[in-house]
Amino acid sequence: METRQFNVTGMSCAACSSRVEKAVCALRGVSAAEVNLLTNSLKATFDEGVLGVEDIERAVEDAGYGASEKGFAGRGRTAAATAPEADAEAAAEAVRVRLIWSFALLAPLMWLSMGPMAGLPVPVMLTGAQGAPMMAFTQFLLTLPIVLLNRRYFTGGLRALVNRAPNMDSLIAVGSGTALLFGVYVIYRLLAAQAAGDEAALHHFAHSLYFEGAATIVTLISLGKFFEARAKRRTTEAVTALMKLAPPTALVVRDGAEVRIGTDEVASGDIVVVKTGETVPVDGVILEGTALLNESALTGESLPVTRGPGEAVTGVTLLAAGAFRMRATRVGDDTVLAGIIRLVEEATASKAPVARLADKVSGIFVPVVMTIALVSGLVWYWIGGDLEFALNAAVSVLVISCPCALGLATPTAVMVGMGRGAGMGVLFKSAEALEVFSGLKTVVFDKTGTLTEGRPVVTKVAAAVPGLETVVMLVAAALEKPSEHPLAQAVLAEAEARGLTAQDVDEFEQIPGGGLRGLMSGTPVAAGNARLMETLGLEVPEALSALALAEASQGATPLFIASAGSVIGIIAVADRVRPESRAAVSALRGRGLRVVMLTGDNRRTAEAVGARLGIASEDIVADVRPAEKAAHVKALQADGPCAMVGDGVNDAPALAQADAGVAVGGGTDAARASADVVLMRDSPEGVVGAVDLSRAVMRNIRQNLFWAFAYNVIGIPIAAGVLYPMFGLLLNPMIAAAAMSMSSVSVVTNALRLRFFKAPVLVSDSGTDGASTTGSSMMEKVIHIEGMHCGHCTAAVEKALRALPGVESAVADLEKKEARVKAAAGVSDVMLSAVVTGAGFKVTGIDTL
Repeated sequence: METRQFNVTGMSCAACSSRVEKAVCALRGVSAAEVNLLTNSLKATFDEGVLGVEDIERAVEDAGYGASEKGFAGRGRTAAATAPEADAEAAAEAVRVRLIWSFALLAPLMWLSMGPMAGLPVPVMLTGAQGAPMMAFTQFLLTLPIVLLNRRYFTGGLRALVNRAPNMDSLIAVGSGTALLFGVYVIYRLLAAQAAGDEAALHHFAHSLYFEGAATIVTLISLGKFFEARAKRRTTEAVTALMKLAPPTALVVRDGAEVRIGTDEVASGDIVVVKTGETVPVDGVILEGTALLNESALTGESLPVTRGPGEAVTGVTLLAAGAFRMRATRVGDDTVLAGIIRLVEEATASKAPVARLADKVSGIFVPVVMTIALVSGLVWYWIGGDLEFALNAAVSVLVISCPCALGLATPTAVMVGMGRGAGMGVLFKSAEALEVFSGLKTVVFDKTGTLTEGRPVVTKVAAAVPGLETVVMLVAAALEKPSEHPLAQAVLAEAEARGLTAQDVDEFEQIPGGGLRGLMSGTPVAAGNARLMETLGLEVPEALSALALAEASQGATPLFIASAGSVIGIIAVADRVRPESRAAVSALRGRGLRVVMLTGDNRRTAEAVGARLGIASEDIVADVRPAEKAAHVKALQADGPCAMVGDGVNDAPALAQADAGVAVGGGTDAARASADVVLMRDSPEGVVGAVDLSRAVMRNIRQNLFWAFAYNVIGIPIAAGVLYPMFGLLLNPMIAAAAMSMSSVSVVTNALRLRFFKAPVLVSDSGTDGASTTGSSMMEKVIHIEGMHCGHCTAAVEKALRALPGVESAVADLEKKEARVKAAAGVSDVMLSAVVTGAGFKVTGIDTL
């Protein structure tokens, strides 16, 4: 099956979109078709072996509309980079010009038709019974150009009637056209009465003209379309803003020289130079230099992050400080930004299940309205015998009906919500995922890499004899050097941080389920669990055994280190819990969701981590093999919709099984492909934001649908004259046209409120793993700087440091060649160094006070 998107022209309301969907779905080989009225697009899934793109385009054309395959306006296509905004702007401008001329002609028409009743002066030749035919013909001449200016309603509406698929334009064409034709009929009756000298007939028909009604109807409809087009333009701002993030040019190295070229011209493998204050043009890997990057455009995270040689950088991130050279790895439509834009465009083209009711109603709405108009006109004519009164009721019913509001209720909210989510770093792959997420009952978290950092670190080094900690680390590093176990990387990283070099071991042996052993300079050494020590006949000192038990109760894995037949110490390794995880779990529980942790770790470790996160013991599922995760998710789905949050290849089946799979930003490609929601940040906080955003969008959609249905349920009977016998209330067609226009505008305006949605701010628990939350504690540091020669230099250093998020104060001392900084614990030395270097000075050292 292949999924393609098409641009559709000629649609004006939900009845049109319903007609196009039915026409495409009727084709053999099409499994699904979704039309978005807001973006005038069609998303079709079909079997390419049965039919092609041209068959779908032909089916849409046969239904009375135009269609062409839609190309993706990604990063690599600058010319189309502002297509959504440009299209919306062009539509609004076209309506604006038409509107200006319509009002310019409507003003004298209203003066002539309403002036005498308001006491306004009109030409004498147009007054009285004898001037009635000339007055009528003058009004006709003023009405005709207004109708011609707005002829799209008539051509489109009549074409839809011929194709037996009436739409909103058909209602307008019939309503306004009837008033126009009735006015022409009155002209002939006035001429006949004048010829016969029948003054009574002249007086009667002089007050039966509806030219101003016909002109006002199409003008007010155009006014509503203008406001609607302007509002639609604002719904595309999020996607347009994403497209504009990429810089127009990039500085690359060509033939040994730095050359500035268009971003579109950067090729994979090019060496790109990025300097302070510039935006990274494409995705790549840093070759040399240090970067302090602001990634808020993609992740929503305001605190800059540091990157160095060998680390990946993403296009459109802003280099706050530093400078570096990078090798471009992904360019054009292959970049992360292009993928995000593509995902948002595809998601906004999809439909939420809640829209199905509106779709069903839209399919029969216009024929039902035309029937009601005909019946109301005939009934009033039959009851009272007054053709003008019956005509007024029928035209009012036609004009006040608004299938537009029904068609725009869902896509406007979805588009604005999707765009707002992209700005927060939360990407929904479809409108269906958005709706499902709002009704979740359970959120399941994979532990490693999701609730925890996914990078084991050494948390404790203890020796049986105080002072021999370095020996313990040397033995452990030597044994872990040839190992491929994840814990080995943590031990080696700790040894490197302590300035120790891992030595080679002889007769290395990896014991499954136990640990490692070998010979180090001829001395037998071992590292592993208590079972391995017991197997080797080694006695663990009581103090180390108690310490190991205490570390295990905190979720760490204790490694016993032995040398020369004795246990000389332990090293505790743990996967740190993310500081924000506890706050995220608490926030989700506060929103009425059950939070379950799913992990392959042993029960003791899982219980320890769960206790720190506030997850109840009964909601912890431990010792789970990768293949079993999907089964556990399926069991939880019995209690209601369930979301699974994961980041690894082994999470992919569970993500696919869940009602809503959520992949964190740093996860594998397999996890992202299986997920319905992608979080650009490696943080569970995004899940809370996704829940709140989805609930806000669905609430907005329900409000829109309620207004659309309520408007028609109330407006149509009033227009038909139901209240006339009791209250004498009957709508004028001009008032009906104004109400119809404003109904669509109100729906779009309500959806635009989602632009102001703000992600929840969670207060991280600093008790997690005993680590301080970023910003929860302050540190004082002294930065030693070379290159400061005057007061301007110290001012530049202070300004650069104070601009760094997390820095509370910075004071530079010219004589001491240093700067004293008070900053949050999350502000690293690398960040401080990068900021000062970016300001044009050299950092020779940083001391923590």
